[in-house]
Parts: sequence; structure tokens; C-alpha cells
Amino acid sequence: VQLQASGGGLVQPGGSLRLSCALSGGTLSSYAMGWFRQASGKEREFVAALGWSGTMKNYADSVKGRFAVSRDNAKNTVWLQMNSLKNEDAAVYYCAAGEHPYYTGTSEGNYAYWGQGTLVTVSS
Repeated sequence: VQLQASGGGLVQPGGSLRLSCALSGGTLSSYAMGWFRQASGKEREFVAALGWSGTMKNYADSVKGRFAVSRDNAKNTVWLQMNSLKNEDAAVYYCAAGEHPYYTGTSEGNYAYWGQGTLVTVSS
């Protein structure tokens, strides 16, 4: 299984970006999907997770109400819609696939496959 994250870039505070994560070498519906981020000089942290069907979702408190995670299993793609971006949202964002399809937790150890990351810069 390989994951390819894309969609990062430079955005002003208050702006929006949509990140994509394409899965290949497997069937997306077999996996729960997570998004994590790592800001410069900080540890990687959980952002959001989505169960296999797209019904079960979990968000970090810091992004609730601003970010939305979704998936299209037919397209083998997951998205992270980020609105009202803040300076503190700047980070490298990673998508990850978990082999327990109902898992929407925050533990990195439960995600077996990781993408390469896409950089989000929030600056005026």
C-alpha cells in the first residue's frame, strides 16, 4: 500500500486548502484513514481520522469546526478540507492508513501505512 498526499501550499490566515491523499496498491475501503501533522520543531500530532465507511469521524480539538475529513472509496482518495486556517496550522501534513477499518483513534502506532507529507504554510 502506498499513500500520496498532495494539495499543500501557501495560504493566508483565514484562508482554505484542501489536501488529498490517494491510496494505491490496495482498496481504500479496507482501511481507516488518519491525518497527522508535524510543525517545525514539534512532535507529530493527530489531526483527524475517518472510519472505512466515512461515517465515523474524529477530530483534534484544535481543528474541530474548521477542518473536515471525507473519503471516496471508489476513487481510493481521502480529503482534508481546511478552513479558517491559522498560523499555528502550518505544518507538514501526513495521511495514514490503519488496518482496523473502524479505528478513528489518535495513536500513530495503529496506522500501518504513511504518505510522504505535504507542506502547509500559513502566512500573510
